[in-house]
Amino acid sequence: MSNTKVSPLVEPASQNVAPCCPPLSERPFTAQEAEIAAPMFKALGDPVRLRLFSAVASHEGGEACVCDIADVGVSQPTVSHHLKKLKEAGLLTSERRGTWVYYRVEPSVFAAMGQLLTTPRAA
Repeated sequence: MSNTKVSPLVEPASQNVAPCCPPLSERPFTAQEAEIAAPMFKALGDPVRLRLFSAVASHEGGEACVCDIADVGVSQPTVSHHLKKLKEAGLLTSERRGTWVYYRVEPSVFAAMGQLLTTPRAA
C-alpha cells in the first residue's frame, strides 16, 4: 500500500473548476498530469466503487447517507473501504452527522471530469 499523496482532480474547496489536466483529446498528458488523473480512473475502475459513486451522485438532494447506499453486495467494512478510496481520489466529500456519515459529489468534480473527457469540436 502506497502512502504517496496525489493532488486531487480539482481543488476540493474551490468554487471554480480548476481541473488538473487538459481534455484527453487535446494533447498527451505529461507524467505529472497522468499521476494526478490516474487515481480517479483507478478508483472508478472497481465495480463496487463505481456503483457507490453512482449511488451518491444520483441520490436525491445530491448527497447520500452511508445507510442508504450500503447495499452493493459487499459487507459494511468493505463499503467503508471503498468509500474511503473514493474520498482519497478526490471524488467524494463526507460529513458526519450524529452516528451517520453523508457523502456528496461536489459539482466541481463533475465539471472537472466532464472537461477531462470532452471531445474536440468539429471545425
